[in-house]
Amino acid sequence: MNAVLPSDPHVMQTYGRLPVALSHGQGCWVWDTNGRRLLDGLSGIAVNTVGHAHPRLVPALQDQVAKLIHTSNYYQVPLQEKLAARLVEISGLANVFFCNSGLEANEAALKLARKFGHDKGIVAPEVIVFEGAFHGRSIATLSATANPKIQAGFGPLVPGFVRVPLNDLAAVEAAVKAHPNVTAIFLETIQGEGGINPARIEFLQGLRRICDANDLLLMLDEVQCGIGRTGKWFAHQWAGIQPDVMPLAKGLGSGVPIGAVVAGPRAAKIFGPGNHGTTFGGNPLAMRAGVETLSIMTDDGLLANAAAIGKQIADGLVAGLSATPGFVEVRGQGLMLGVALDRPCGALLGQALEAGLLISVTADSVVRLLPALIMNSDEAKHLVDILVPLIKSFLASTPKP
Repeated sequence: MNAVLPSDPHVMQTYGRLPVALSHGQGCWVWDTNGRRLLDGLSGIAVNTVGHAHPRLVPALQDQVAKLIHTSNYYQVPLQEKLAARLVEISGLANVFFCNSGLEANEAALKLARKFGHDKGIVAPEVIVFEGAFHGRSIATLSATANPKIQAGFGPLVPGFVRVPLNDLAAVEAAVKAHPNVTAIFLETIQGEGGINPARIEFLQGLRRICDANDLLLMLDEVQCGIGRTGKWFAHQWAGIQPDVMPLAKGLGSGVPIGAVVAGPRAAKIFGPGNHGTTFGGNPLAMRAGVETLSIMTDDGLLANAAAIGKQIADGLVAGLSATPGFVEVRGQGLMLGVALDRPCGALLGQALEAGLLISVTADSVVRLLPALIMNSDEAKHLVDILVPLIKSFLASTPKP
């Protein structure tokens, strides 16, 4: 079961798919169309925050579908106001724009950075971005991204980005001095597609100081690492700082497409009427999903659970793999973990599936784990018990290139 199959011929060939179709799920488990049960260690790539078929989320969405799914932003949407108020409360920021995805949230952040510069008289604003970054696949977010494989064939890229190494404060300071048109610093608090690479606490604190000293926007992409995944509402909160702009998506709707840009006081009034918009963004169904997700997380203590279960998984993986040649490290925080190996390990996708576990491989050589925040201790142990021998066997049988 190691093969990655092409998509159905009637579907545009943009994905290589594993040879499995899923029929339904419950909690941290899914079943394929042959009736086989699989442990979901990926939760739809950090999307299904409260797992599958949650007993509070499902009836809430059914209720909302029976009332209103979509109205458009010509009208007030009370659920928008409710979700925005909650996001402002848990972030300490000022206001929110709702869209449909992480890509859209990041596009909006980049527009904020450019208009912030234009409002100050900067004709060609620039944004500092980082090696290893992934911000999306539109032309602008692709340009901010650092992966040449996904950029190939889509040039010319959008200008206006200055790239520096992650966790190198001196390089950031030098870039700010060398580029007077810089208006913002834009990064993932923990890089996801880049291999689960955290921005260090002192680095984030240093970026906040640089932005304050130079009147720049600090824009933290929390699309994958936000919404409780690390054990706090947002990953940057471990550093005790606040961003000026924070794109969110993925886990905010527990599977219903949603995106949001949360702005602090420095960025809260950059957009005015007509500067930005969306047809589907902020629709009642997505807003209800967001409201219910945050409510369930609060009531069920899922931030503390993410921290505890994430530590259990990380400790178990380190204990099981630390003496294994080819194992590099476990990195990340809470239930956003990467197992770094010293060789490409894409074959583990199919091998894990065959063993009853859904995972991801990112940056070629990093096993990525993003389970639902409801995962319990027994399920965490089961995950480790499957994954450790799989990785050991893979490393023993696969030579380093």
